[in-house]
Amino acid sequence: MTETQKSATLTLNGENYELPIFSPTAGPDVVDIRKLYAQAGVFTYDPGFTSTASCDSTITYIDGDKGELLHRGYPIDQLASKSHYLEVCYLLLYGELPTAAQLEDFETRVTRHTMVHEQMHNFFRGFRRDAHPMATLVGVVGAMSAFYHDSLDVTDPWQREVAAVRLIAKLPTIAAMAYKYSIGQPFVYPRNDLDYAANFLHMCFSVPAEEYHVNPILSRAMDRILTLHADHEQNASTSTVRLASSSGANPFACIAAGIACLWGPAHGGANQACLEMLKEIGTVDRIPEYIARAKDKNDPFRLMGFGHRVYKNTDPRAKVLKQSADEVLELLGVDDNPLLQVAKELERTALHDEYFIQKKLFPNVDFYSGIILEAMGFPTSMFTPIFALSRTVGWISQWKEMIADPQNKIGRPRQLYLGETMRDYVDIEQR
Repeated sequence: MTETQKSATLTLNGENYELPIFSPTAGPDVVDIRKLYAQAGVFTYDPGFTSTASCDSTITYIDGDKGELLHRGYPIDQLASKSHYLEVCYLLLYGELPTAAQLEDFETRVTRHTMVHEQMHNFFRGFRRDAHPMATLVGVVGAMSAFYHDSLDVTDPWQREVAAVRLIAKLPTIAAMAYKYSIGQPFVYPRNDLDYAANFLHMCFSVPAEEYHVNPILSRAMDRILTLHADHEQNASTSTVRLASSSGANPFACIAAGIACLWGPAHGGANQACLEMLKEIGTVDRIPEYIARAKDKNDPFRLMGFGHRVYKNTDPRAKVLKQSADEVLELLGVDDNPLLQVAKELERTALHDEYFIQKKLFPNVDFYSGIILEAMGFPTSMFTPIFALSRTVGWISQWKEMIADPQNKIGRPRQLYLGETMRDYVDIEQR
């Protein structure tokens, strides 16, 4: 970030205030208002912080108009097609693609930390058997701070490193345990001879009674889902992690806060909402009815999984995941699954309907990830936990960047107060 020769002039009550303008390496210029209150005695008003940069970052950049998503400068479609999740984790954490030796060392460290403390099993048994896996995930991840005391000091770079590896390594194990607990099956321990995605699938779908072999097509599809959700700039959950960490909270508490925020249906629950919409449609013959409802401005129905708040063109992640979706559906078949039949026909209709083309309502990453996870056999309640485990590396990368930033200070948004002004207390007898 460099300060340009340009500045903005704010005129207030006859006084002029010069506000510096900073230029990023990509994206629009930024007006620096940090001294505005001290100089002019006013705040800015920006609900949702949609026009406010809360930090500077070198990790992820999104251009919604162009449909671009870059991690450390690398386009997401290249990473998803040529790389794999743990290599992308290394890139997000350390800023550069690893050498072969660096990648092997990183993969070994992650693999050797996949088991959780045996006493953590007791936490799961404290939840009701019908508890949502996300509720379990929030609680157990937060409880990690009760077990791993040697990685709680955020001022120690080595402890931050240990915490980062532990979280990336253990989130799949914890998410798989949450799933197994929700369906009444025994926990499955991680296996060091499997890669990251295959190990997660094995922990979710194997049982002690028989052998389970992970299909490489399913493993590759899962790896792509994880890669495509690894980070997405300053979204709600990432901002939550940064705000929580600004107080000096331990990393496990901060990630638990991010998971809690991700649980919201407007954020991480979008692919679950997409599948629930497909279930509502039910059969292929009802698609025209729902397409008509989507076009009706007076009908509250909305097609979930189409279009995106950030991407005004196509979602770059969706193009990559569509290939995996096609591969998975070809492998597993859609003929005996009405839900997947509806998904495929809805996709075909939307891609060729002039209304959707003009509105740029293309299938997004949530549409395809939901289809893949449904085809694999995951219940919709597991969609958001899988999102959480993939996004963990993004949260940690942002957390590490913030802790190391000399400008870091505790978050304290201001407000536009519209309540009562000062008034005197009235005794209860006189009210």
